Amino acid sequence: MIALRSLGLRRGSKVLLDNVSLMIHAGERVGLVGRNGAGKSSLFALLDGSLHEDSGELSLPAGWRLAQVAQEMPATRESATDFVIAGDSRLLAARQDVRRAEAEGDGEHLAHAYMALHDAGENEAQARAQALILGLGFRASEVEQPVDGFSGGWRMRLQLARALMCPSDLLLLDEPTNHLDLDALVWLESWLKRYEGTMLVISHDRDFLDAVTTVTLHLENARLTRYAGNYSAFEETRAQQIELQQNAYQKQQERIAHLQSFIARFKAKATKARQAQSRVKALERMERLAPVLTSADFAFEFGEPASLPNPMLVMTHASFGYPPPAAAAAGTPASIVVAELNRSVMAGQRIGILGANGQGKSTLVKTIAGVLACAGGSISAGRGLNIGYFAQQELDVLRPGETPLQHMLRLARENQATERSGREQDLRTFLGSFNFAGEIVKQPVGTLSGGEKARLLLCMIVWQRPNLLLLDEPTNHLDLATREALAVALNEFEGTVMLVSHDRSLLRSVCDEFWLVARGAVSDFAGDLEDYQRYLLEEARKRRDSVRELARNERDRAGRDLPASNLGKRANNDLRLLRRELERVEQRMLALQDEQRALEESLYVPAGAGELAELGQRLNQLSAELSPLEDRWLSLSERIEMLDRALSS
Repeated sequence: MIALRSLGLRRGSKVLLDNVSLMIHAGERVGLVGRNGAGKSSLFALLDGSLHEDSGELSLPAGWRLAQVAQEMPATRESATDFVIAGDSRLLAARQDVRRAEAEGDGEHLAHAYMALHDAGENEAQARAQALILGLGFRASEVEQPVDGFSGGWRMRLQLARALMCPSDLLLLDEPTNHLDLDALVWLESWLKRYEGTMLVISHDRDFLDAVTTVTLHLENARLTRYAGNYSAFEETRAQQIELQQNAYQKQQERIAHLQSFIARFKAKATKARQAQSRVKALERMERLAPVLTSADFAFEFGEPASLPNPMLVMTHASFGYPPPAAAAAGTPASIVVAELNRSVMAGQRIGILGANGQGKSTLVKTIAGVLACAGGSISAGRGLNIGYFAQQELDVLRPGETPLQHMLRLARENQATERSGREQDLRTFLGSFNFAGEIVKQPVGTLSGGEKARLLLCMIVWQRPNLLLLDEPTNHLDLATREALAVALNEFEGTVMLVSHDRSLLRSVCDEFWLVARGAVSDFAGDLEDYQRYLLEEARKRRDSVRELARNERDRAGRDLPASNLGKRANNDLRLLRRELERVEQRMLALQDEQRALEESLYVPAGAGELAELGQRLNQLSAELSPLEDRWLSLSERIEMLDRALSS
């Protein structure tokens, strides 16, 4: 287990952890929550050894293997599959040992090295790595592409796959959902539910936390408090505690006021002086409770739109896609991802846009926003249409070298017809309502955090008073409090919302209908988000099956192309490994069967009820262990028989 004993941690002058003591037991799935800047990532740095405590003690079990997502952006020409396989440190060590044994020419060492390589999962490594890659949203055609051919967000997905590939006893995940679409997020939840080690995860996605955690640690005011249950259970317990604490605080204030009134009235009277003095001492001894501050970082609202055209826009035989690369020949057609769309968007609609990765959700939104040209057909805007567009990649809209104030001044110049004031002081005040105050309004956007960039985009959108909101993953980098504020603001917005998001809580609370983008078309999705999750998992299974079939075909072709001597050498090596494993399985089965016979014979000897219950329980355990061993024995025997026949023919 992980133990924190009177632990203290500072970063500069800021106290992040103050005299914290708690335990995390092996196998627990822990969600770590708290405001941005509270110290969650610093606690992870303590656990991985990159930071050290200033006081107290942190202890982890000796020999525990740690896995976490590396934060640097990988740049390598090796394939996505090889990059992910390299996350399996045990497998890499076994491969290196084989190479050493081959170089030494030591036959005994080589035999042991090959067995270790087999036990490390060499035969299944490629399939396991590609299952992770596909599950995180890559196409089957991309599993062998070089890593540096992918964009930054996709390379971070490969880092996540690499961390999941690593055998571990402790898994640390810091905002693992930031670069994921909903299909990849659903798959990740399914994978983490099967993880057998101890897991700590930092996330601002309440549905994700509810799905994968069973314990919640809340970091606030340098204190770490443990709650049983997932995020929803924590939130309910925390609300009850806040209510009780607030009531206790109010009662204490009433008690203090009563004591102070008595002291003020009677301290000068000789007959009451002793009682007054005792109340002074009571006040001095009283442990003062702090008032409970539960307000979110900020709250905001979308202004009433100047007009509500109906329909907002009409798509007629519209096609959506990307223009050809600049190097392509003139006249090269666009790459179409959605074709022949005939739909209208009406005033007041609240549309959630669903679809597996790569199907065209962002392309659809970008084209409606005017960032991409319509690749065919037409999109007609209603009179007075005013679009507020939140780009998934903030730098599609934001300029890294400009400050928040410069962004707002430029926006005011570009929208001179608006009724909103463009005076610098008014713009500063407006920025302040989104927590941009003081010198931060003059800080280059490129130096802001992800959460600050997202808030600046929201600030710019709100200022424009749109009547159609196009939001592409608006919750990336937003903490839970800000997500709540966004959900409230969207529910009060009088215009139309089109939303792409992997935050199911936001989709569920804001949208009342869903469009599914799939296989080049857009259709109404009749089910709810739970139905959609089942659809995504089934699609992921189909992708994995297709890749496994391709891999089998490749192995078959490779086997046919090998010279007979190489094929025979490889088969002999496989046969030797299989026979050794069969021998180990047989030995274990014999030991269990011997114990099983002895226990069955002892049942005929008179015994007490408690002893009989223990015997029955152990017999059940033996049967449960024997069953998979017998299946494995049969499978190994069949494979050995097949190889024997192949070598003798």
